Amino acid sequence: MNTETETQTAQQALEIRGLRIDPPLFLAPMAGLTHSALRRIMAGFGGVGLLSTEMLSAKSLPNENPLISPYLFRTERETPLSYQLMTASDRMIGRAIDKLHACGADAVDLNMGCPSTAVGKFGAGVMLMENPDVARNLAAEARRCTSLPLSAKIRLGSEPDSSKLKAFCSMLEGEGIDMLIVHARFRHEPFARNPRWQYIAEIKELINIPVIANGGIFSEEDAEKCLRISCADGLMLGRGAIIRPWLFAEIARNVFNCDIPTPVVSLPDMYAEFIEALADYRPIYRLGRLKAFTHYFSRNFKFGHSLACRVQSSSSLEEARERAWTFFEKNSIECLNSPSSGLQITQG
Repeated sequence: MNTETETQTAQQALEIRGLRIDPPLFLAPMAGLTHSALRRIMAGFGGVGLLSTEMLSAKSLPNENPLISPYLFRTERETPLSYQLMTASDRMIGRAIDKLHACGADAVDLNMGCPSTAVGKFGAGVMLMENPDVARNLAAEARRCTSLPLSAKIRLGSEPDSSKLKAFCSMLEGEGIDMLIVHARFRHEPFARNPRWQYIAEIKELINIPVIANGGIFSEEDAEKCLRISCADGLMLGRGAIIRPWLFAEIARNVFNCDIPTPVVSLPDMYAEFIEALADYRPIYRLGRLKAFTHYFSRNFKFGHSLACRVQSSSSLEEARERAWTFFEKNSIECLNSPSSGLQITQG
């Protein structure tokens, strides 16, 4: 098992089938969270090399209307954008990818790592790692159906078996996967468990395609440590970037030395911008997405549990907005959790 070293591999922009990913910072696909409204907030701060949709069912995808679907709706500023497919049947891949081509996808990702029981009972997500022949067929069919950059997002499997994990990764590379994204936890491990970035270093030594590290990155320090240990070609941010949508800009600027201005953040203004962006969805979808975002956003405040509870118990978007504004009026900059170094926080 490789251990942390003092040497960090040089990080460069990735070029995959004509798609330039610069910096190599990726948004993780997260159900109910990585939709258009949040992607626009993140894009506004800068630093995101590749955005992502949330997980998309290959079965229902062909019937979705991209003009009104909360899963497919996007604006021109959300680019480049990867679309993640979830399925256990290679027979559904063709129609699903045809739909993504019609939607203007910049890249396609295959979900082979979701640990959800609901997903697993259909043999999809991380269960594909227990059935490599099914995963092989999925990867091969997806490669046959598209010339777009094709990635696969995996976990470490069900048990600490490096040989099994390595064989799975080599198989995906052999079937034409262009990039591998590795969430560095085992199948049953919760998010509270420290990620096992050292396993990614083993994968990186084995295969020739880019390997992206995912899991446990909430700060610049986390990003630097993950790169040192994993030797990955890039980083995928999940929950940390939901809490602080400017995290991409911070890491791009201070870790990857990108020419990005120091983020200036007004939390009330950002929250208002998010609510305004929700107007692009049908009313039935707005409140749920605000509640999902607030669950994470509220962690920026010392008393954020109060904000989260007030929004969660709201019965309308208008009520949630009013309760949030009352909270912001009572909680000034002094009530924030410690911001990152170099970050400018304003009252709004």
